[in-house]
Amino acid sequence: DSPSPSPIPKDFVKVPGKSIAGTESWTPYSYVFVGDRALEIKSFYMSDHEVTRAEYKEVMGSLPDNMAKAHDKDGNELTGDKVGKNPVNKVSWYDAIVYCNKRSIKEKLTPCYTIGGKTNPDEWGAVPSSEDSTWNAAACDFNANGYRLPTEAEWEWAARGGENYTYAGSDNYNEVAWCSENTGDTGTRDVKTKNANGYGLYDMSGNVYEWCWDWYGNVTSATPPAGPSSGSDRRNCGGSWYNFASNAKVSNRSFRTPHLRAYPNGFRVVRSTN
Repeated sequence: DSPSPSPIPKDFVKVPGKSIAGTESWTPYSYVFVGDRALEIKSFYMSDHEVTRAEYKEVMGSLPDNMAKAHDKDGNELTGDKVGKNPVNKVSWYDAIVYCNKRSIKEKLTPCYTIGGKTNPDEWGAVPSSEDSTWNAAACDFNANGYRLPTEAEWEWAARGGENYTYAGSDNYNEVAWCSENTGDTGTRDVKTKNANGYGLYDMSGNVYEWCWDWYGNVTSATPPAGPSSGSDRRNCGGSWYNFASNAKVSNRSFRTPHLRAYPNGFRVVRSTN
């Protein structure tokens, strides 16, 4: 008998793979799936929600300082343990890869990230608060079964959900996204309180910006599947409660320096299926 497939992790969905020839047309227009850029996106598991404050604290031991105010879907401000289902924010790219490896180790999975030849973040030293060449040289093992950030191509493929909507799951931002227009910039909202997209993913548009693995750069037919080989900024996607709906489009590209703990920035994690 062939081995039974491993079960999909709890609160994750399996995003189907796709061979992209580079000749397709995309609605809305894509700046990632550009002409003649052939890509093989392997199927992967993606968390159906952004990493929450409760999940982050469980792995990291504490939360970032001076986070946004947390609210439920009706706009009521939350305090104490009730904020646990809001996405964590003010997380740098460096913080996010620490979380990924710590959670992998905690769950006895193989960590994806290596810095200075080591996979245990306890041996990486303090998370830098400024640009750091050693941390920028982090390597990712995409075959490891631990947690990691999606590539920009994986993120956009997942956000589109097999559909042709402007936002992740709808042409109407109010159905799927928490953004300035419906939060008044007051803070984050509980995850999974708007509609999911076609793959069953929530908040791919809005709530918090989500870090991706890739360096930011102009994508051409020669750009590797995991993005440019170097740069000064890392990609983030999806818009936030603090930004206009136009930033939450599935095709919108944004970026920040990896050390920056920007107010609207959070993340979600993926795992390879192999």
